Amino acid sequence: MVERRKIVLVGTGFVGMSMAYSLLNQGGVNELVLIDVVKEKAEGEAMDLSHGMPFAPTKMDIKAGDYSDCKDANIVVITAGLNQKPGQTRLELAKANAKIMKDITKQVVASGFKGIFVVASNPVDLMTYVVYKTSGFPKEKVIGSGTVLDTARLRFLIGEYLEVASKNVHAYIMGEHGDSSFVPWNHCYVGCKKLIDVMKETGKDLSDLDKIYTDVQQAAYEIINKKKATYYGIGIALTRLIKAILGDQNAIMPVSMYQDGEYGHSGMFIGVPAIINRKGIKEMVKLNLDAEDQEKFDHSCELLSQIIKDQIDEIIEND
Repeated sequence: MVERRKIVLVGTGFVGMSMAYSLLNQGGVNELVLIDVVKEKAEGEAMDLSHGMPFAPTKMDIKAGDYSDCKDANIVVITAGLNQKPGQTRLELAKANAKIMKDITKQVVASGFKGIFVVASNPVDLMTYVVYKTSGFPKEKVIGSGTVLDTARLRFLIGEYLEVASKNVHAYIMGEHGDSSFVPWNHCYVGCKKLIDVMKETGKDLSDLDKIYTDVQQAAYEIINKKKATYYGIGIALTRLIKAILGDQNAIMPVSMYQDGEYGHSGMFIGVPAIINRKGIKEMVKLNLDAEDQEKFDHSCELLSQIIKDQIDEIIEND
């Protein structure tokens, strides 16, 4: 008997459909249900994807559905919400998207869903918090895409700079998926060698790392200014996360996960390296941050905590 691997996608915009297209191409999922507030959009997307099935690596049943389809799903991925506009920060989306996220989560839970939530809607750390609080699910079963995409951008740029394969760059962006993120450079490696040592031994200017980080931080703004939205990178990143869960891979990924005092902060979701498997988040990979990095992490946490206090908790608590 074939193991059921069912994904429900809520939101058939550019991000969601980039993930769906990536899943179709990579295989590993045998059922995909698309939900959108505009039912015809979901139906059209399901038809379009299905017509590529003769060229896909594995069979996948694709259909438009509704929230009742979440009941027996392994994972519900939420990409719905308002998009970031040119010149707008992710945090400025918080209040409007929190209301959307709360409504979606209630309907998913009402179906009897017992699987894992994966949240990609922005601002992702805050939206993951909304899903967690609204659903009442265990913290390990609510995962935000966090800084997975930021980290991919970082690895790509370091690889280009050093002329090594980006797959052999082991570096992470931590903190908010946004302007207060940071790179713990002391924990970055090229192969099995510290990045800082590689830079020194090859005569590279360490200040170039600051430029690389700035390019990562500003990447979404630049892409949005040029083509109005960013979606391919996050689509592939979500597929990677889904496959880590379904494949029980124990893969280390920098996701948005609940903080319970590990870095001196509690009560919010933020991007940190974690081990991902079929249970969702197996455990956090705790880094020993130096004083400077801890200060950056503190700033990121405080920023999110203030928005939760000022805007988000009120929306969650009011029916």
